[in-house]
Amino acid sequence: MKAAISSTPNSASTSMKMNRWLIVLGTIIVQMGLGTIYTWSLFNQPLSDRFGWDVSSVAITFSITSFALAFATLFAGRLQERWGLRRLIRVAGVVLGLGLVLSSQVSSLTLLYILAGFVVGFADGTAYITSLSNLIKWFPERKGLISGISVGAFGTGSLLFKYVNSALIGAVGPAQAFMYWGIIVLVLIVGGSFLIREAVVREQAPASSTEGVKKQEAPHDYTVKEMLRTKEAYMLFVIFFTACMSGLYLIGIVKDIGVQLAGLNVATAANAVAMVAIFNTAGRIILGALSDKVGRMKVIAGALLVTAVAVMTLSLVPLSFGIFFACVAAIAFCFGGNITVFPAIVADYFGLKNQSKNYGVIYQGFGFGALAGSFISALLGGFHLTFIVIAVLCAVSLLLALIITPPGQGRRTRQREQQMNLNPSSRAS
Repeated sequence: MKAAISSTPNSASTSMKMNRWLIVLGTIIVQMGLGTIYTWSLFNQPLSDRFGWDVSSVAITFSITSFALAFATLFAGRLQERWGLRRLIRVAGVVLGLGLVLSSQVSSLTLLYILAGFVVGFADGTAYITSLSNLIKWFPERKGLISGISVGAFGTGSLLFKYVNSALIGAVGPAQAFMYWGIIVLVLIVGGSFLIREAVVREQAPASSTEGVKKQEAPHDYTVKEMLRTKEAYMLFVIFFTACMSGLYLIGIVKDIGVQLAGLNVATAANAVAMVAIFNTAGRIILGALSDKVGRMKVIAGALLVTAVAVMTLSLVPLSFGIFFACVAAIAFCFGGNITVFPAIVADYFGLKNQSKNYGVIYQGFGFGALAGSFISALLGGFHLTFIVIAVLCAVSLLLALIITPPGQGRRTRQREQQMNLNPSSRAS
């Protein structure tokens, strides 16, 4: 039996079937607006030139944005319960847009960190986690594909706005570009929210087994406290942290790797930024859909293996143009797939009812991953050793991905085996 869901407790199931593709469209529009924050690197040098700030100091803004985005997911579920999904998304859209508009008036790094960093990141994370989790609830039978569509829209927003914000910076300068960017994002997020309806989970659906072969029993709808009592929650956190750190570290330094390790000129190395966005988005859609067919942890394990090989290649092999771009494409593709499949894994393991809250906890791996790569690089003094650390973490996480099962599944399997041993006639039948 599939999970019975509706936009309101009294709506008809036929209306649900008609409307949920409009909800997909609304979520795509919202996610595209949210994904524009990944164009931040375009502003580093222009802001440095305008105000005389060090480029690395300006770049810290995006680390704050990423951390605030992850931090917001801890509170988004509670805010949704209090305000409702559509109202919450609209408020988040207004706050995000105003944060960017007000950033056009700043003249100090502190204010930039507060507005473009914390305020924008917190609003972005609030709308991101709730709209994504809501869409997964509407499509319990296609969690991987739907997660891929939603998170893919986030990546598409960053790719499209690379050209929009580049044009704005060139035409009106970085300060005024913030203002127009904020207005556009506000319109996208608030406008998309009108198509979204909040799903109400009435009965938990049996989730697909992580091996993609046979159905498992419907997972218990865990609360956050119940989830945190399971070892699987911490194993998933470690895997997600590793996946996020490898991808986010690459996004931040891909141009520098091309110049310093592959010997490319600045213009050629800059093309890797667009390649990251393209393969990141492709990985979200392709691996998300694939996880519904072959099993989610198989996809995660494969992505971790490919990432480990790619980062070791970047660290140990003399880089040519082709090798450099192949490794960058592979890491970006796997990163996009990993962060797409994880919302569905959390739903498979801990149920749909508290998806926003539970995934919000696991999602802290994104925030810590956003900071860890840079800190490790600064501590170890360069790319090479950092890549080796990432490869080791990928190997550890790969092992975890191969042995992890949903909470209680191993115990239930052992109980069934014991019952069969005690009752040979049932085994024969």
